[in-house]
Amino acid sequence: MNYYLSTSYNGTFDEAIEKVTSELKKEGFGVLMEIDIKETLKKKLDVDFKKYKILGACNPDFAYQALQKEDKIGTMLPCNVIVQEHENGKVEVSAVDPMASMQAVENTELKKIAAQIRELLEKVIQKV
Repeated sequence: MNYYLSTSYNGTFDEAIEKVTSELKKEGFGVLMEIDIKETLKKKLDVDFKKYKILGACNPDFAYQALQKEDKIGTMLPCNVIVQEHENGKVEVSAVDPMASMQAVENTELKKIAAQIRELLEKVIQKV
């Protein structure tokens, strides 16, 4: 089982960020944080890295449901979505597969919630 869902994006890196954010919103997710890995690695290590951003996406309804079933599940929140630009200029969008994450958690009710979140993230990836 892959631990992520992924697709290629036909456009620029910045357009991909906008498109992903828009599609996440349509499925009830908000982006709580945005981590610019390229900028961070340059600042902290003075190394050049490709364009790579992590979007911390959260669907409040599902987060609340999950937290009610398992109070430590916050260690796996939010759902990360990445946008990266490869050396050949191709842009890739990937999202965590919540079902893979839940393999470590022995809670069948959480797995049901993870399956619903996976469906939503699959829609986002497909629409990008």
